[in-house]
Amino acid sequence: MSEPHVRHPLLTVAPDKLRPTQVTVGKAEVAEKRGIWRSLGKKKRKELIDAHWFPGVLGPKNKVYIVDHHHLGLALLEEGVKSVPVMVQRDFSWLEPDVFWRTMEFNRWAHPYDALGQRIAYDAIPAGLDKLVDDPYRTLAARLRQAGGYSKDATPYAEFLWADFYRRRLKLAGGKISKRLIDEALLHAHTHDAAYLPGWTGVIG
Repeated sequence: MSEPHVRHPLLTVAPDKLRPTQVTVGKAEVAEKRGIWRSLGKKKRKELIDAHWFPGVLGPKNKVYIVDHHHLGLALLEEGVKSVPVMVQRDFSWLEPDVFWRTMEFNRWAHPYDALGQRIAYDAIPAGLDKLVDDPYRTLAARLRQAGGYSKDATPYAEFLWADFYRRRLKLAGGKISKRLIDEALLHAHTHDAAYLPGWTGVIG
């Protein structure tokens, strides 16, 4: 058993060896990142990877769990990238699995909720990035931020909170996100109902 101490090594890890700490992604966002990757030359691709270290945590059996950049990680995996840099935030490899996940959630490094926004058991979190499930409301939340619906916020899983907000208010026909839907979402974004959400930019009257 390793000693419980903090380390900050930079590792090189194959994308298919990265373990997710959430269940869903917006697959449309992943597709966009794949498109950007394909448009880049060899030098620009190297620069992109060098500029996007994956924050990670060492878990049981020394598995590497990433706590951000899931969309990019899946995009690079699907594009056949051989390795990515991971900056280890903490070494929890000595913990038992149940204690590890509770500790991860306490530190807001895990989001055990499914594509319906329902809580799941820790062992239902996918073992690989390729097993992540699509949540179109997560894509809606990202598109809304891009359209100025709310500000980027450092709160962990902020876009998931926005996704759940819209899950209760808007219907996505076939998961499609149109300009009309974005316009409707913008109207909701600035109301007082959304004032509890991170990055809210409405006005308190």
